[in-house]
Amino acid sequence: MADTAARTLVRTQGRRAHAAFGGRRSGTRHPLVATAMVLPLAALLVVVFGGWEAVVVQASSVGAMLGR
Repeated sequence: MADTAARTLVRTQGRRAHAAFGGRRSGTRHPLVATAMVLPLAALLVVVFGGWEAVVVQASSVGAMLGR
C-alpha cells in the first residue's frame, strides 16, 4: 500500500512524456482541419486516375435516372 504513490507518480510522468513527444490527445479533429489534410491527396488521385470524368459520368447517369 505504501508503494501506491510511487506507481502513480511514474504513470503520470509517462503520460507527460508521451504527450511531449507527439502523443495524440483524446478528442476529435476539427472538420476543416480534416478537410485541409485530405484535399491535396484527393486532388492528386483525381488527376492521376482521371476521377473527374468518372464523377461527371456518374452525376449524369444519376440525373438521367431522375429524369433531368
